[in-house]
Amino acid sequence: MECQEDMKRAVTSKVDHVGDGLYKNRLLSYLKKQLPFMIKKLTPVRKNVFIVDSVKGVFILKGFSSYHRLKLQEAFTSSLIKEGFTKTYSFINYAIEPPLIFENIYFGCIEYIEHAEENFTYTEHIDRIDGLALLSEYHLVSEKLVQRYMTLIPQFKQLEKWQERTDQFISHLSLIKYFIEKEVLHEFLQWADWALKGMKNEKLFLQQGKRVILHGDVAHHNFLRGKNDVLYLLDFDLISIGNQQADYLQYANRILPAINWSFAELEKMPNIKPLLSEKGFLYALAYPTDIFREWNRAVRQKMYVNPMLMRKLLNMTIDQYQSRKRFIEKIKKEIEE
Repeated sequence: MECQEDMKRAVTSKVDHVGDGLYKNRLLSYLKKQLPFMIKKLTPVRKNVFIVDSVKGVFILKGFSSYHRLKLQEAFTSSLIKEGFTKTYSFINYAIEPPLIFENIYFGCIEYIEHAEENFTYTEHIDRIDGLALLSEYHLVSEKLVQRYMTLIPQFKQLEKWQERTDQFISHLSLIKYFIEKEVLHEFLQWADWALKGMKNEKLFLQQGKRVILHGDVAHHNFLRGKNDVLYLLDFDLISIGNQQADYLQYANRILPAINWSFAELEKMPNIKPLLSEKGFLYALAYPTDIFREWNRAVRQKMYVNPMLMRKLLNMTIDQYQSRKRFIEKIKKEIEE
């Protein structure tokens, strides 16, 4: 999810990014009846996410597909804060007659965090280190909440998730092949097959380690550097129960393009370095999760008709190909040794 981007665009966005103006106007009319204070401006950011400027101040209005999902997010963020993890946002109950429900979407009001001038980015070493440290802090607290949320949050299943992602990618090949050379596509599929087989052989590793509530989406936009210089962790829509190395694996995957697929740079990362001696973790690093995820999304959302979006996707796929290939060759040597 992209809560940081939501907050960053709060005062700069002048374009109705989501749907038509009529929907926004209907929602605004609904809010004026349901909130006990004046709304000055409603700014769409993305689907079912709005920035609300009111006499009470600025806050985020975020929609959820069900009442259960809304209440789970409210409860979980509250639990985190009560257990001592305060580097996130709070939900605020503003509605006169809760819940806020408009056209079958349940809306929650979320605290707006003022951001620093500089965005958090994985291209900066200090941000990569700080983000990893914050994720570790989050794990220390979320570990205490596992039993409480055992029946409310799904179990994380890495192998099943990636096998499904691979199957989807293969089902989209008839279209993707028009953008990527056959030889390159073949190599991506080979890497995926090799990685998944290796992970199955090392599946005990995937079941070891501290059980926590995983964040599940450690993309850079889910970290926000506050105006007070505090780093915040945002958006818990993809939480699940699993072993903490799953979040560290995703973090490693996310930062690899920023460090030019350097194994040596990865070894400098606390919490990740010890995992680089584990074969299961190395096999998982070789899986081209970002390629399969983004191409599946591009096909599903028909992004291939947008030249700008396709340029970014082809950069990830083709321009980084040789660096990725050298990285995987390094992984294979580490496993053989």
